[in-house]
Amino acid sequence: MQSKVGYSSNHDARAAIDEATREISNPIGLIIMTDHDRLAEISTLLKRKYPKAQSIGVSGINYFNTQYSDHNLIVTAITGDAMLDVGVMRNLSTCPAADIGILKESIRIINGNRDNTVLLEYCTNDEERLTTTLNIALGDSGIHVVGGTEFGYPAGATPAVTVNGQLYPDACAYMLLKNTNGGVKVYSEIAYGAMEGHGMHKVTKVNLKEKQVYEVDHRPVASVYSNEMQVPVDKVVDSVLEHPFGRIVGDQVFIASQKELRDSNSLTFFKRLNVNDAVSILQLNDYDAINKETVREILSEVRKPSLLISVNCIYRYLLYTGNGFFGTLLQNMASLGPHIGNIGGGEQIDNQHVNQTMVVAVFE
Repeated sequence: MQSKVGYSSNHDARAAIDEATREISNPIGLIIMTDHDRLAEISTLLKRKYPKAQSIGVSGINYFNTQYSDHNLIVTAITGDAMLDVGVMRNLSTCPAADIGILKESIRIINGNRDNTVLLEYCTNDEERLTTTLNIALGDSGIHVVGGTEFGYPAGATPAVTVNGQLYPDACAYMLLKNTNGGVKVYSEIAYGAMEGHGMHKVTKVNLKEKQVYEVDHRPVASVYSNEMQVPVDKVVDSVLEHPFGRIVGDQVFIASQKELRDSNSLTFFKRLNVNDAVSILQLNDYDAINKETVREILSEVRKPSLLISVNCIYRYLLYTGNGFFGTLLQNMASLGPHIGNIGGGEQIDNQHVNQTMVVAVFE
């Protein structure tokens, strides 16, 4: 697949577009990343500049190789050796399935498979409802999903994504992207694991709408965490960067980050947990070694990456900017090839919505 990435830190929208697109000509698709205030304007202007290019856009902190900011512009142009189709899944909070026919038509047009095609998506909310809908549409195609939840918009603002220059709140913007001259692989990286001597718990009482857990093992969840980790109940949420919860499915761990303490007993999460889910409290492991292993794994399977697209969780960003590792992470990933991405409030990979994770699509 052929692509070109343009970058600008200019705060003027038109000047930023001129700079970021200086070396972009005849794109077939655009992935737009910028700040919330300029997303609509920039997406509209880019559609006028490249009317034949299909585009999706997302706002928030983003990065290109080792540069990152919450007020910049990254334009990733897909220029050749690829097929793509974009679309929008609306009404995520009520009934995204009403637009499932749009995605099915994209799947028919692209006619891809798990080895050469990925569904790249950016959403605003209701991730579990979205992932269920996406996977119904994808069926047995095997096509992987990589995406993230928009994060970083101002307080009181409405999160929104763009598709072909149009702004959509309560929605998912997707690009079904097929590499016609190679393959695509997806990866996820978590820096956490089980703690020795700490057992699993069963979720026993929840409010699914609020992503709220009242009890595990029929006991107040905040008290269980407090007793197990020897921290005050009012510090349970503050411990999330080093000790989040994890949902255990076989030998896989899907992180569920604690968000808010309610009524001194229950917790809300960034990921929905269901009754009978098996969960445990995780520990932060050697994240430097883990990321180096991710790089080695990618290189062992994709010898010459042409483009990497990732989403990093806001909690990973806070942890790694706080301890000085984020720049190293970006440098490690950029050593593989051109690497773009954004900071999300949640991440999606295949049929899972997860937290505190990096998800990556790697194109040959």
